[in-house]
Amino acid sequence: MVKITFPDGKTKEYPESISGIEIAKSISPGLAKEVLCMNVDGRMCDLSAKIEADAKIKFFKFSDPEGQELYWHSTSHIMAQAVIRLFPGTRVAIGPAIEQGFYYDFEHEPFTDEDLLKIETEVNKIIKENQKFERKEVSRKEALEFFRSKNEIYKVELIEALPEDAVISMYTNGEFTDLCRGPHILSTGTIKKFKTLATSGAYWRGDSKNAMLQRIYGISFPSSEELEMFLKIREEAEKRDHRKLGRELDLFSFHQEAPGIPFYHHNGVIVKQLLIDYWRYEHNKDNYKEIQTPQLMTKSLWETSGHWMNYKDNMFVTEMEGVENAVKPMNCPGGMLWYKAGLHSYRELPMRISELGHVHRKEFSGALSGLFRVIAFTQDDAHIYMRPDQIKDEILGVIRLTDRIYKTFGLEYSLALSTRGEKYIGTLENWELATAGLKAALDEYGQDYVVNEGDAAFYGPKIDIYVKNALGKAWQCGTVQLDMNLPERFDLTYVDENSDKKRVIMIHRALYGSLERFLGIILEHFGGFFPLWLAPVQVSVMPVSDKFNDFAKEVLSKLTAAAFRVDFDERSEKIGYKIREAEGVKRIPYMLVIGEKERDTGMFTIRQHKKGNIGEFTLDSFIEKIRLERDNRALPEGYKLEL
Repeated sequence: MVKITFPDGKTKEYPESISGIEIAKSISPGLAKEVLCMNVDGRMCDLSAKIEADAKIKFFKFSDPEGQELYWHSTSHIMAQAVIRLFPGTRVAIGPAIEQGFYYDFEHEPFTDEDLLKIETEVNKIIKENQKFERKEVSRKEALEFFRSKNEIYKVELIEALPEDAVISMYTNGEFTDLCRGPHILSTGTIKKFKTLATSGAYWRGDSKNAMLQRIYGISFPSSEELEMFLKIREEAEKRDHRKLGRELDLFSFHQEAPGIPFYHHNGVIVKQLLIDYWRYEHNKDNYKEIQTPQLMTKSLWETSGHWMNYKDNMFVTEMEGVENAVKPMNCPGGMLWYKAGLHSYRELPMRISELGHVHRKEFSGALSGLFRVIAFTQDDAHIYMRPDQIKDEILGVIRLTDRIYKTFGLEYSLALSTRGEKYIGTLENWELATAGLKAALDEYGQDYVVNEGDAAFYGPKIDIYVKNALGKAWQCGTVQLDMNLPERFDLTYVDENSDKKRVIMIHRALYGSLERFLGIILEHFGGFFPLWLAPVQVSVMPVSDKFNDFAKEVLSKLTAAAFRVDFDERSEKIGYKIREAEGVKRIPYMLVIGEKERDTGMFTIRQHKKGNIGEFTLDSFIEKIRLERDNRALPEGYKLEL
C-alpha cells in the first residue's frame, strides 16, 4: 500500500502503482472530469503517471494557472499535428503556452486566413478522435536519431544543446510525436473548444540572424461560454490597444530614428506630468524626499554594484577620455552614492528617498511593444534606508501608499511574497529576519496573498504587486524588495545609539513600475476615456455658428481661468460632427454647445461622454461641478467592460 497525503493534510491509503486519475476517481467522478494534471512530491506529472511510494499530491484544474498552462500547451501539440496533416513536409519548432493561449512556430510559407480555418477544422477532428497522450523517456542519442530521421532540424538543435547524459521525454498523440518535458492532458478529447487567433512571422529563437518561421496563435477552453467571453474581451482589448489610442488621442508616437523610445506629444506631456504631480503629492504625504542622480556614471560604480559583470549586455556603454561609462539601466547604484555622501544616525532612520529616474536598457527589436516594452523609460523608484526593527512598519507604509495610488485609478491588485531560493547572499539569520518582516507586514495588512517559495532574487525576499485592469488583465507593476546585497557592496552604515556602525537595511520599491508602462496600462484600462483630472482636454466649447464665437470665447475664458484645459472648436462644421469627434475620437469628458439659448439665458445643456445630455447648468454651477470631480480625482462611469 502507498499513503497519499493531500493538500489539506488528510491521508488515504491506496494499492501500489496507482495512477493519479484513479486517485481522482476514488475521491469523486466530478473531480476526475475536471483535473488535468498533478504535482507529486514537488514534481509536475501526467494523471496517467503511476505512484509507487508514499507521496504528497495536489491536483490542478483549468481554473488553476498550472492547469491552464498544461491545457494550452497540450492544445499546441494538437495544432502542430493538424498543420503537419494538412501541410506535409512542414518542420515544427516550439509551441509553448503563453499568458492567454499558446502559439506554435513552423518552417512554412506564410499562412493565410483560409489556412487558419482549415487548421481549426482539423484540430476539432483530432479532438473528436480522443487520442491518448503517451510519454516516453529516451536517451539523448535516441532522441537525436528519431528527430534526425524526421528531418526536424529545430528539435535536433534543441536536443544537441542538452547534456550527453540527459534523459529526454517525448510525447505521442496519434501519429504525432513531439519533444516535450510535459506533463500533458490524458487525451485530445479533454479539449472542448478551440480557435486559431492570428499568424505572424517570428525568428527562430528570437534572433534576426536565424530563419524566419511562421507563428500561429491559438486558444482553447473547457466550455463554449469561456471561449465566447475570451473573444468578447479580446475584441474590446483590440479597441483599447494603447498604441491605437496613443495615436487617436495624440499622446505619443514611435519613429525608426529612435526605436523603442517614445516621442511624447503635447497631450502626452500633459498626462505624463499629471501622473508625476499625483505621484509627488502622495509621496509628500508620506515624507519622501526626492533626489536626482546622474544618467551617465563610470564603470567602477557598476563594478561595485555587480551590474558590470551581470548586466553589461543590457547597458549602453560609452568612453570618455579613456574611461568607460554606462548610461544607467536602473537608479539604485546612484542612490547608494547619495546615501554615502553623508554620515547618518539611527535617529534619521527611516529615510524615504524617491527618484523619477530616466533609464535606458538594451532590448531586442522583436521584444519592443509600444509603451509596455521600451528602451528608455522613467522609473518611479524609491529607496528606504532603515533599521532592522523598522522593516514591518515601512513595508506596511509602502503597501498602504500603493493601495491609495492604485485605487485612485480603479485598479484592483493582488500580493505575492517571494522567499529565499537555492542561490542567495548574506546570512540565513538576515534572510529570516527580512522574510519575517515582510510576512508580518502582509499578515497585519490583512489582504490575502500567495507565497512563491524560492522565487526571491538572490539578494533578498520581495513582495510583488499585480494590478488587474478593467478587462481583467493582470500586470506586475509594484515591487517591494528587501536588499542585503547593495548595502554590503557599498558599505552603507548608520551610527546606532551606542555610537557603533551598523549595516543599514534597504527597501527598493516602485509603484507605477515605469511611467511609460503605467500610462499604457491605464490607457487600456479606461479605453482612452481618462478621468476628468487626467484628461489632456477636459471641456470642449462648440459654437453652433460664427455669430456665437464672441460669447463662446467668454465661456472659454472663464473655464480657463478656473484652471481647466479647454478646446475651442470654432470650425465651420455641423454641430453633430463636432460632438461625435469630441466624444468618440478625442474622448473629451464634457462638451458645451453654444447657441442662441445659451447666450440669451445663460443656461447651458451639458453633454458628458458616454452619458449624453446631463441637464442644464449655469456656467458657475457647471464649473463647481467639474471642480469637485477634478479635485476628488473621481473615476469615470462605464470604463469597466460589463461581463
